[in-house]
Amino acid sequence: MSNVTVSVRFRPFNSREKREGSDSVCFQIMDEESFLFKDEKEEEHAFSFDRVFYQRSTQADVYNFMAKPIVKDAVNGINGTIITYGQTGAGKTYSMEGPSILGCDEQQKGILPRVFEGLFESIKCVDGVAKYTVKLSMVEIYMEKIRDLFDTSNDYVQVKEIKGQGIFLLGTTEICIINPEEALSYLSEGIANRAVGETQMNMASSRSHCIFVISIQETDQRVRGKLILVDLAGNEKVEKTGAEGRVLEEAKNINKSLSALGNVIKALTSDKTNHVPFRDSKLTRILQDSLGGNSRTALLCCCSPSFLNASESLSTLRFGARTKQVRISPRFNCNEDKVKVKQEILKYETNCHSSSELSNIILHKLKENLNVEVVNTLKELFTMGGIIFDPPEQFEDLALAADEAINQTLLSLHQTVEVLSKAVEQLTMENIALKSKVYTTTYLKANAIGSSNLHCSDSNMERGNKFSVSILRIGGLVSNGIYIWRMV
Repeated sequence: MSNVTVSVRFRPFNSREKREGSDSVCFQIMDEESFLFKDEKEEEHAFSFDRVFYQRSTQADVYNFMAKPIVKDAVNGINGTIITYGQTGAGKTYSMEGPSILGCDEQQKGILPRVFEGLFESIKCVDGVAKYTVKLSMVEIYMEKIRDLFDTSNDYVQVKEIKGQGIFLLGTTEICIINPEEALSYLSEGIANRAVGETQMNMASSRSHCIFVISIQETDQRVRGKLILVDLAGNEKVEKTGAEGRVLEEAKNINKSLSALGNVIKALTSDKTNHVPFRDSKLTRILQDSLGGNSRTALLCCCSPSFLNASESLSTLRFGARTKQVRISPRFNCNEDKVKVKQEILKYETNCHSSSELSNIILHKLKENLNVEVVNTLKELFTMGGIIFDPPEQFEDLALAADEAINQTLLSLHQTVEVLSKAVEQLTMENIALKSKVYTTTYLKANAIGSSNLHCSDSNMERGNKFSVSILRIGGLVSNGIYIWRMV
């Protein structure tokens, strides 16, 4: 797959659309990949995507086309991302989760529960479930803050990047999953913590972007592949949603982050732009690997079939059409090593007389790097080519230990920096408070002495009377001094 797969899904009419008499469709079906769309001015726009799911399409249809190939590739070491995008109330969460993450029938199950079923099925078919560990984490981006949905007290999750590992979320709760049923149980708890609100468009509108991260690890702790599923909050118009107060502020942040995502897509598809603004929002930063070429990515654009929402649906379709132009080359987790291995094989295979001779030459070259990922890649390539390749265990153990030590050191350093940063902030605030107290004390003493000297007199009578006045004035200064200190 050399580009992002983009599909479109038109949901059935909802009760509001039927009630307002807008039950005529705004598109004309051509085939499973193309259709004509009519906007509010009755102008026609032709669109073509990898797949179009019309009203009668099932949840299984969406999963089998979009997600199933990505799940299989994740077990084989290729990262995958699945994103739902569209107007609020267009069916994004229904497509991702179904009517409920627990208790819904087989036909209505969404992409997420089907992903876990497919994932464990694929693992069993590869090498047996005992050799793999599946971990799940879940966060939401709410008001431009990343919150851990498995630990709601942790609302300051940070996005980090480590060379060779890509983007990851530091400090999130990771839960080991042993079967799909356990995964759904944990997902139900996390989804219950997600921010939702009522608008005129939706009774339970998502007020945050929800991100599910599934990592597949081998027993030696090497990450085999990673799956990211993103249920975006819907873009919305205030006049249609009736948003006000806090809901309005939520809508502003949602639209701002979606606008940043649009700018990233625009930059990726433009020949004139050298800079891609991934850092403009938390959402685009997290999706940097997904859109930047280190992940196989599928986008589902959810739309209303009604003329009532034609302008929003047209905007969604245009976003999808532009995203389809993004050119990426999804890679194995050890992509750079894979390229080197392939180059070495092509370089030497014509001059070698046997498979063992070729294996020995390449192994000799790889010993200089001591990279265990290269060895694993060699195993995969040679196995596919029918070549027996069995490097010494000492080499693999040494390489694994080196990689593991580097990764642990980097993560430890990141955590140490975070702790030190918080300590510096606290000490800075304490320093400011101490300086304020010292300044106030010095100011009071200086004014008190000046006030006493000012009222001294040779006359004992006058000295006694003015001394009383000076005491009153000092009391006033003390009162004012406390007020000044509090202001500082």
